[in-house]
Amino acid sequence: MRPLLALALGVAIASGGSHPPRAAGAEKPNVLFIAIDDLNDWVGPLGGHPQVKTSNIDKLAARGTTFTNAHCQAPLCNPSRTSVLTGLRPSTTGVYALSPWFRTSEKLKDHATLFQWFKRSGYATTSTGKIFHGGYPPKEARAAEVDTFGPPGALQPRPKAKFVDTPDPHPLVDWGAFPEKDEDCFDHDVATWAVKHLKDRPKGPWFLAVGFQHPHVPCYAPQKWFDLYPADQLVLPNVKDDDRDDLPRFASYLHWKLPEPRLKWLRDAKQWGPLVRAYLASVSFVDAQVGRVLDALREGGLEQNTVVVLWSDHGWHLGEKGITGKNTLWERSTRVPLIFAGPKVAANARCDRPAELLDLYPTLADLCGLPANPANEGLSLAPQLKDAKAARERPAVTTHNPGNHSVRTEKWRHIVYADGSEELYDRGADPHEWSNLAKDAKFAAVKKELAKWVPATSAAPLPKSTGRLLTFDNGVPVWEGKPIGPNDPFPER
Repeated sequence: MRPLLALALGVAIASGGSHPPRAAGAEKPNVLFIAIDDLNDWVGPLGGHPQVKTSNIDKLAARGTTFTNAHCQAPLCNPSRTSVLTGLRPSTTGVYALSPWFRTSEKLKDHATLFQWFKRSGYATTSTGKIFHGGYPPKEARAAEVDTFGPPGALQPRPKAKFVDTPDPHPLVDWGAFPEKDEDCFDHDVATWAVKHLKDRPKGPWFLAVGFQHPHVPCYAPQKWFDLYPADQLVLPNVKDDDRDDLPRFASYLHWKLPEPRLKWLRDAKQWGPLVRAYLASVSFVDAQVGRVLDALREGGLEQNTVVVLWSDHGWHLGEKGITGKNTLWERSTRVPLIFAGPKVAANARCDRPAELLDLYPTLADLCGLPANPANEGLSLAPQLKDAKAARERPAVTTHNPGNHSVRTEKWRHIVYADGSEELYDRGADPHEWSNLAKDAKFAAVKKELAKWVPATSAAPLPKSTGRLLTFDNGVPVWEGKPIGPNDPFPER
């Protein structure tokens, strides 16, 4: 990011953005905002896995525009969702970890979120499921954030004991067929509440956010969803055993010690296939819940005047680069589904231009005829929603902890780490990102050009930042408060 732009944005953040009233009598489209947790590109429109079955997401894509090159701002729930809702980059907010709540920041305490921007323009705002991260906003703060709260985000029921004895006993790192019925899953309850809300919707324009937990761990779904993916026919991700050999050591620090198991353990324990199968089953289950909400929208005669956007907060590895989980700046972790449908959106279109989740805020305001919030750091995607080949002025940038950034264009991925080490991938020739070209002198000009888009500065982590936080303090990498030694081995399990 250019320093001058960063300065201008800082002024806008401090003011919170002004918002003139909406013109009386102007009919505004509604907004259905569907968030899915930890969903990578394993959906039909993106082709990330050849066997995945997502008929409802496929139907949405058919009547709208799919961004095939969309990326999150951070490969972790709290910073990603904070970025979407504030319209600001993690390097601006200082939110990098699983906590704290962004309103604890002095510069963000009065910042207008996406919900508040729409509320100021006369929209009735509603949120159910996981939209904000975890238990945020606190109960006492909900009324200031959203008009109506349905069931908040919560993980689904779990069996009395874990199915899989993973190296880290974390109770959420598990997978298998559970519970027996869809109706016993929390995401089913969220969809049910959303369906009822659509039937009893308020008068005037409304903004309904529906957040689903699946396929976030634990990867549980009823048996019928596993039956879609027979174990003896399962296609596993394409991996390269020496894939990490050309990576800078700093790349491993971003996902240093996590409860999600590494590929080596999955292979040794014969759990790689079961995990992939469980993830696919979870994806198909959540697709069915999405379908229930979209069916209610159609049956209520609301499709024609409702902008629908479906997105995921970040991707998820299933063995690529030797790991499972997120917390990386590679494709499997940053690439996300992003689909728009409704008024002013071209049908059955695919846009290959880079897009960012940061763009959701300004795009929805644009599509609904609201004034732009001058604090937003994203760009409206309205030009690409009208014409998928329309030019875009910049690439997608993902940040994970201060000083670590990935720049993604249609051809390249350039990663710069806090210690100055780099990775460069030619996405056209190397879609798996197996060959790091960063040390090849003939690509120096490419790296120099891409580096122009790296944020000029990174805000310090907010006080009380905890959970998957990596800092680089006086030349020493520090993972969750503990220094990493130069010879500490990369955890294999």
